[in-house]
Amino acid sequence: MVHFHREKFVNRGGPDGGDGGRGGDVILEVKPTMNTLSVFRHQLRYLAPDGKNGGPNNMSGKSAENLIIHVPPGTLVYNKETGKLLGDLVEAGQQLLVAKGGRGGRGNQHFATARNQAPRTGEKGEPSEEFTLRLELKLIADVGLVGLPNAGKSSFLAAVTNANPKIADYPFTTLEAALGVAQIDYDNSLVIADIPGLVEGAHKGVGLGFAFLRHVQRNRVLIHMVDGLAEDPVADYTQINNELALFDPKLGTKPQVVVINKIDLPEVKERLPKIKAAFKKAGIEFLTISALARTNVMDVLKRVQELLQQAPEPEMVEEEELPVYKPEENRYEFTIEQIPEGWRVHSKGIERAAAMTLWEHEGSVRRFQHLMEKIGLDNALRDAGIEEGDTVFISDFELEWME
Repeated sequence: MVHFHREKFVNRGGPDGGDGGRGGDVILEVKPTMNTLSVFRHQLRYLAPDGKNGGPNNMSGKSAENLIIHVPPGTLVYNKETGKLLGDLVEAGQQLLVAKGGRGGRGNQHFATARNQAPRTGEKGEPSEEFTLRLELKLIADVGLVGLPNAGKSSFLAAVTNANPKIADYPFTTLEAALGVAQIDYDNSLVIADIPGLVEGAHKGVGLGFAFLRHVQRNRVLIHMVDGLAEDPVADYTQINNELALFDPKLGTKPQVVVINKIDLPEVKERLPKIKAAFKKAGIEFLTISALARTNVMDVLKRVQELLQQAPEPEMVEEEELPVYKPEENRYEFTIEQIPEGWRVHSKGIERAAAMTLWEHEGSVRRFQHLMEKIGLDNALRDAGIEEGDTVFISDFELEWME
């Protein structure tokens, strides 16, 4: 604020314009109860509130509250434009600052000097930071359920946990990964993720490929569900493993529990000896279950628990690998471009200074001019051939050149 103190019997009270409040930061925070990014389909732009204006009597404006955006555990945050990884959010309550709020502009109380005791100079607030982010979710679960569509993964999850996934007898019933907790005994439980069915070419994005293969990267053990009704169960098993390895070679080395499902069906019972013989010939260990009838499902969980005790902890992105905020080396570095309408100046620092200038106050304009002289922009424009009356464009501002 540009303001001068007014009080009865006080002559020339002096500048007392207060500072503006700081703008709010935009912060991502892990919310344990979330397990999907679907909320971001409905809202694409998030804006933290502005700080309040400064007042008279040196009163500073109130700083704004931070904008907290909740994300599920396992969220990777990338800068979409640069592709840089900004954070790997895995723990409940973990926060990541993705855009800093701008500081408030200074009131004219700060510009008083011995030579200029009544400055009509102030600042606007600092321009906000703006980024486009790409969020990628890798669900954090001990165990991942993989297999071809309609192999019975959702039925198994419903049988061993309190999760209520959609179950039907057609492919791609599961369109979003689901989580459930299976209680083995009083002391031990497993977090299981139902990964939607993978098909040939999933590593190239075919079917639901890319959207869900990344979830498997977090899992320590995989339950590989094989449909007992399939024409060639061993071929199905091999196909899924190939897709996992093609997407990420490390996925092919994860411990697996191979499960042949639907043994309660008469046609599966009839051909079960042939299926078992084929798996044994290929050297593949397996278990047989009926997820619908809940036959042998606890045997699968116990086998998974044994493998988990031997499996390494999931790899997380080390904090040292994440980028940190660093001040720009020369924020007033600039380039000049001649255009048909005049001259355009490109510089983040100069554009920021222009945005913070109160153009209606002569003192603020004079301060901006001094800054341009100090950093050498005036001389650079003269060397480039600018003439009296030419227009200089800085961001959205149009300025007239006058010697």
